[in-house]
Amino acid sequence: MDHKCYIIIVTYNGLKWIDRCLKSCGDYPVVVVDNNSSDNTVEYIKEKYPNVNLIEQEKNLGFGKANNIGISYALNRGVDFVFLLNQDAYLVDDCLNRLINIQQKNNEFGILSPIHLNGEGTHLDHNFSYYIFKSRNFYSDHVLNKSLNGIYEVPFVNAAGWMISRNCLETVGGFDPMFFHYGEDDNYCQRLYFHGFKLGVVSEVFLRHDRIQKSKPRNTKSLLYLERSYKVEYGNLARTDFEIQFKHKILGLNKSIFKNTLFFNFKKGAELRKRLKLVCKIKKEIAVSRNINAVKGASYLEL
Repeated sequence: MDHKCYIIIVTYNGLKWIDRCLKSCGDYPVVVVDNNSSDNTVEYIKEKYPNVNLIEQEKNLGFGKANNIGISYALNRGVDFVFLLNQDAYLVDDCLNRLINIQQKNNEFGILSPIHLNGEGTHLDHNFSYYIFKSRNFYSDHVLNKSLNGIYEVPFVNAAGWMISRNCLETVGGFDPMFFHYGEDDNYCQRLYFHGFKLGVVSEVFLRHDRIQKSKPRNTKSLLYLERSYKVEYGNLARTDFEIQFKHKILGLNKSIFKNTLFFNFKKGAELRKRLKLVCKIKKEIAVSRNINAVKGASYLEL
């Protein structure tokens, strides 16, 4: 096999899935970046899959930073593509061969994704069904019994299974380390489109994503959730009014704090002050991120 592609898998306590995941990779070279697992994931890979390129970390770097290490490893060995695969996802049949062939003929697509099924392969993955809904024709083609048409462009698909071209990585860069876990794939898709690439889902090419098939409840008031949301929203390079909108956000929070204090709603006022402190703290980080991400190049990668 002409190895134009390396598979990159980030593991963290993934013993439950890793055997099935690695078996699905076939003959493709695999790079596993382990985020300091404590459940014998590393020992299992060393024993059962000695040909895997295993890169161990001394601490949990998060999804994006760990993937950047694996991507850099692969690109430095001359590959044309990398395929990011979640530890709880499994490739189906000749998924990668077909994605590579399609991407070589459609290089305007920086990222191609297979269709994500549930772990049993009986239904669409719960979240994926929402992502593909943004495609203009996928569901209508299916309902009207039309032939599913190759590539369906979408604004976002999570990074459980991304085929990324070398050209895209050398133009857009790696994942922004501003994100630890969640939000990094949203940010990457924003940057992808900013730099002139497209994101597509390929029909009749599949992976299985072995996770709970329902939406997780979100505490939208938690500071962690808000921080991630603000970074995704204001880190979006398509927003040219970043400075203005940030000023409006700070002004609005100050007004709300004053109003709640005036009416003796001290609990709400304290919550809003924490939110204001967070916004002021991350403003510089987002500004730095935007400046880096607006420039074409292999940012965040060690090439």
